[in-house]
Amino acid sequence: MSDLILHHYAGSPFSEKARLLFGFKQLPWLSVVVPSVMPKPDVVALTGGYRRTPFMQIGADIYCDSALIARVLEQRQPEPTLFPASAPLAPLLAQWADSTLFWTVIPYTMRPEMAEHVFQGLPAEAVKAFATDRAAFTANMRRQTPADAAAVLPSYVAALQAQLADGRRWLFGAEPSIADFSVAHCLWFVRRAPPLLTILEPHAALQNWLERVLAFGHCQHEDITGAQAIEVAAAHAGQHAPTEVQPGLAFARGQAVTVAANDYGTDPVAGTLVGLSNDEVVIRRHDERAGTVQVHFPRAGFQIKAQR
Repeated sequence: MSDLILHHYAGSPFSEKARLLFGFKQLPWLSVVVPSVMPKPDVVALTGGYRRTPFMQIGADIYCDSALIARVLEQRQPEPTLFPASAPLAPLLAQWADSTLFWTVIPYTMRPEMAEHVFQGLPAEAVKAFATDRAAFTANMRRQTPADAAAVLPSYVAALQAQLADGRRWLFGAEPSIADFSVAHCLWFVRRAPPLLTILEPHAALQNWLERVLAFGHCQHEDITGAQAIEVAAAHAGQHAPTEVQPGLAFARGQAVTVAANDYGTDPVAGTLVGLSNDEVVIRRHDERAGTVQVHFPRAGFQIKAQR
């Protein structure tokens, strides 16, 4: 049985990105399907309040954000690589896709007339609950309107098509990179609303590229429950990934801190700082059910604050 546990749900674009990363790496995994809206008691027990989807668990270590998940999977299985030396700008394009492109695709796709496609037959009450949850989740953001998104998305799609027009198989050439997966999950979400696929129709190279990315699939996975995942964490208390706080980064090991996303889903997670570098921050916290866990976040996109 794999020790890689992905907490996700079917319709989440970033979950699809993570699932494709497992497929690309050919790493089997355990699947915990989480609720798409609050309450999420099992999620909170593991993360301490972070509720963005997905997150990955290895024993009593919790890895938040798909960008960090990609780095952890790269460490677990370096080949095939997500970060080829021939594509040094791939992580930056991935950041653009995970932020700017994603927050253009979302209002473009989730317009009211597309609800029956995006939510695939969910009852009206469930759709309303999702809308209410996401309104609170993104309350601090100034989001594009569907009209704004429809105005700018064609230029993004055309630029991606132009990047592939020379016949290359992947965005940065002969090898796939993290950029391919970050762009692909956004366009995968547009595909959930078939009437909107006209935006891709003029772009054959882009469509063919998307099919190649999605063909990596999700690798083998086995379902477990959230309660079982919590039991795994509790059973591994004290067996955490090694961490260190690097000097000169304004914080000290053992300091009480909070970590929160900068943009949306900004619920702070409180704990004791046990790991810090320019790439990652790790806090240790205790939960009655999960025991002592270490919660890992990427530095990019997250803010650390000292607790008084």
